[in-house]
This record gives sequence, structure tokens and C-alpha cells, in this order.
Amino acid sequence: SSVFLAFARKPRGKLHKGRRISISPSFGVLAMASKRILKELKDLQKDPPTSCSAGPVAEDMFHWQATIMGPPDSPYAGGVFLVTIHFPPDYPFKPPKVAFRTKVFHPNINSNGSICLDILKEQWSPALTISKVFVLKGF
Repeated sequence: SSVFLAFARKPRGKLHKGRRISISPSFGVLAMASKRILKELKDLQKDPPTSCSAGPVAEDMFHWQATIMGPPDSPYAGGVFLVTIHFPPDYPFKPPKVAFRTKVFHPNINSNGSICLDILKEQWSPALTISKVFVLKGF
């Protein structure tokens, strides 16, 4: 869904009919997150990572589902793994929450499916993208 703003001010800063419009300080951050997530989605569609697909659930750009194929010549070969991705409102300044919904035994994935990697926690950088995370860690 789109967000539309109406400005109540007339030229030279006068208030229109005495009304004030206040915009939450988080609005700009949320708009920035939406723009970044949309760019990542377009980049994924243009150049998808090998053995992986991802995109929004319904029309919620902040909630994605990914499908990862198990890498050949690995214990996960032939496996299809479902992953959920939740982007925070202040993305990309905070990392997304990424969790496996398919049960998988892996040293970096805990029993509830959360991925325990430093790049998804304290080592997160706004320069990273979901695509880069999957490529760098070879999921």
C-alpha cells in the first residue's frame, strides 16, 4: 500500500485553517526502509542467487519468505528449506531477523530456527543485503 501526505501549509509558512500536521519522526526512517527493501527485491529478481528465491509474503514488504535449496555435495543436498525474513522498521540500520521454518541441523542455527551469525547481529552493516548474506554464508 502507498502512503500519501497532504501538506496543510500555504506558501510563506502560514497554517491552513489553523490546523497543524505532525509527522512522526519515524516516518522518514520507515520510508527509507521501504525504499531499500523494494530495491533489494528488484535486485533479487534481476540477479537471483544460486539455489535461492525470496520475496514478500502477500503485500507486506517487511515480511519475506525464502526458499533455499540444499547445496550439492553437502549433507543438505536435495533439501528444500523455508526461511522467514522480518525486516525491522529501521532497516538497513538494524539487521533483519532470519529464521529457518524447516527443521535443520546446523551449528549456526538454533532449535527454533534462528540463525546465529555475527553478520545478522552485532556485525551487521547497512552495506549488507539479504542477497549478500545468503551468498556470503553459502546457505
